[in-house]
Amino acid sequence: MSRCVPLCALSRRSALIALAGATFALTVPPPAAAQNLVQRQFPAQALRGTLKVVDAPEALLNGQSARLAPGARIRGTNNLLVMSAAITGQTLVVNYTRDSDGLLKDVWILRADEAARFWPTSAAEAATYTFDPAGQTWTH
Repeated sequence: MSRCVPLCALSRRSALIALAGATFALTVPPPAAAQNLVQRQFPAQALRGTLKVVDAPEALLNGQSARLAPGARIRGTNNLLVMSAAITGQTLVVNYTRDSDGLLKDVWILRADEAARFWPTSAAEAATYTFDPAGQTWTH
């Protein structure tokens, strides 16, 4: 009994595996495309700003010195967690919240469509608007 597989059987098997993989790739949408369809929910107390991580936990928020809280969560445009070292030196448009000590607690890096929508940049500005949590919109 021969233990060797004939060469023609290998090429047919390889072709079927390649065809199955190509078919799967065509039927499954890329994860990034699926993520862009989901509207993220930001809390009413979140504010808009620009963040630049200098040397974690040190950062610049709107050009002023800021500090990331221990356990701060930074979410990327796909809503997955991002390590602060991965974005060091980049200036990013974000929504953020602060903890009771004034440290940056939650940060969401915004996609272009999210950044284009109005969001208050200070608590005083937010007080002059009404927030609709379902639509994620601010109105006078």
